[in-house]
Amino acid sequence: MTDQPALTAPDRCPIARSLEFIGERWTILIIRDLNRFGPRKFQDFEHGLAGIGPNTLSARLKKLEDAGIVERRFYEQHPPRAEYLLTAAGKELGPVLKALFEWGRRHTVYTPATPEPDGRIKGGRKRLKAGRIGSGGDAAS
Repeated sequence: MTDQPALTAPDRCPIARSLEFIGERWTILIIRDLNRFGPRKFQDFEHGLAGIGPNTLSARLKKLEDAGIVERRFYEQHPPRAEYLLTAAGKELGPVLKALFEWGRRHTVYTPATPEPDGRIKGGRKRLKAGRIGSGGDAAS
């Protein structure tokens, strides 16, 4: 770890600064997949992250690469083919992912998506369990 942080953001709060780099939709899921499965190809993300468009995926990977959280490594030159992997800074997000996983396991319930007659998907989002989150982080009844 360096003495001087390389990433800058216009917020005094370290959480807010962190979210400048990992807080957009899909970004933490890209990091999750790299943490779980190791190096991934663009197509792996497209198949594993249902609903992400290629332009969005490209933008998120580029931002993570520019921030030094993800590295793009070419494994073939002609035609150029790349895979993505976590850098040391990206690997440091492992405990954050674990904490989010545990929080989600304790405080959310999965509701399966159901197709509408026109083929669109309704639901499928996680929702909080009944009750409020108390000041101690536990679900209050």
